[in-house]
Amino acid sequence: MYTQKLIDFINSSPSAFHTVDTLKKALLAEGFTELSDSSIESFSDGGKHFVVRGGTSIIAFKGKGDGFMICASHSDFPSFKVKKATESQGYLRLAVEPYGGMINYSWLDRPLSVAGRVMTREGNNILPHLVNITNPFAVIPSVAIHLNRTVNDSCSFKPNVDMLPLVACSGSKASFLEAVAESAGISAEDIISYDLYLYNAESGVPFGINGELILAPRIDDLACVYSSLEAFLSAPEQSNSVSVLAVFDNEEVGSLSRQGADSTFLYDTLRCIAASDEKYRKMLYNGFMISADNAHARHPNHPELADSVSAPTLGGGVVVKYNANKRYVTEACSDAIFRIIADNAGAKLQSYANRPDQMGGTTLGAIAGTHVSITTVDTGLPQLAMHSSTEVIAVSDLIDMVKILSEFYSCGIVKTDEKIEIIK
Repeated sequence: MYTQKLIDFINSSPSAFHTVDTLKKALLAEGFTELSDSSIESFSDGGKHFVVRGGTSIIAFKGKGDGFMICASHSDFPSFKVKKATESQGYLRLAVEPYGGMINYSWLDRPLSVAGRVMTREGNNILPHLVNITNPFAVIPSVAIHLNRTVNDSCSFKPNVDMLPLVACSGSKASFLEAVAESAGISAEDIISYDLYLYNAESGVPFGINGELILAPRIDDLACVYSSLEAFLSAPEQSNSVSVLAVFDNEEVGSLSRQGADSTFLYDTLRCIAASDEKYRKMLYNGFMISADNAHARHPNHPELADSVSAPTLGGGVVVKYNANKRYVTEACSDAIFRIIADNAGAKLQSYANRPDQMGGTTLGAIAGTHVSITTVDTGLPQLAMHSSTEVIAVSDLIDMVKILSEFYSCGIVKTDEKIEIIK
């Protein structure tokens, strides 16, 4: 069940704008109402609400109580941002700029398309429009081995030379902007600016002898976004805590934006929910955050790249991430809370740490924690081929993540000087 639902979620989310749009539609269908950042009085009424910032980040919340139960993930993924269309050498190509750290060669010779948001002008009004050219629209062609005999010896690519997508032959009747406008149902003449990105247009598929694995684009981090949404919507409203679903943009480029985890978005929202400074501090004290972002599974062909004692495998369960230098913020307290929740959910866990001589990336938990001081655990699904245009996870790990997050959103936390109690 979850396999196809995840694939459908990924297919409907070809850009961060579409990720949030997909989330909005799911929330609205369940009776949530959208608030603006200025609707302060409505945040603390105990209802089911969500707020969007920048069109690419969203925070939803429901229930009442004296604590926050937050799951945070991210809406973005490595891609290429479109600058403009250029015509030369008998071809129409797109000038692009890398967004995030992708595996370049994985984008070659596969059907690509374009999605994002455009802005149009009507007098002095500026209107946003989502764009998704659903048909395969572009390809980044590799150089034939006859013309590059060393192609299998190295994989070095220049973004401004090797990674330019081909979209048409010279003399094509339709322009790039006309194709974009047609997909959005607007006029090309009205477009004044855009944020458009390439995406892998292939659909995800289950594979393996028993269909136990999933191969799909954008698994990092849409698998965690989907899991948190599934659990958030299915969990009952709590009387002891406020359930919070937070999905941030720009994690892949450092979170330094007004809608990133390194902004005030989470603080602004939680503070409005609490309605007073005293209540806010109490709710953080009795709160818990799960930072859900995928982790590297031990590679079957290169096990030497993993830590010798903390290397998860596909199908081994949800990963808890550790780092002595706080690149991941898991500590004994948050680890213990998460392990009890997972045990109550009947889900498997495994551990991940970077090999000591390798520096790993940081996560939402460490970044958001600089603005919101709350007990946090870093978790995720084990996966292969992270930041490739297609990535791999195990179905059983996806199921375990949904189980854990469903249990998480069904409980609360009460802290005293003597103990931490998980309540339902």
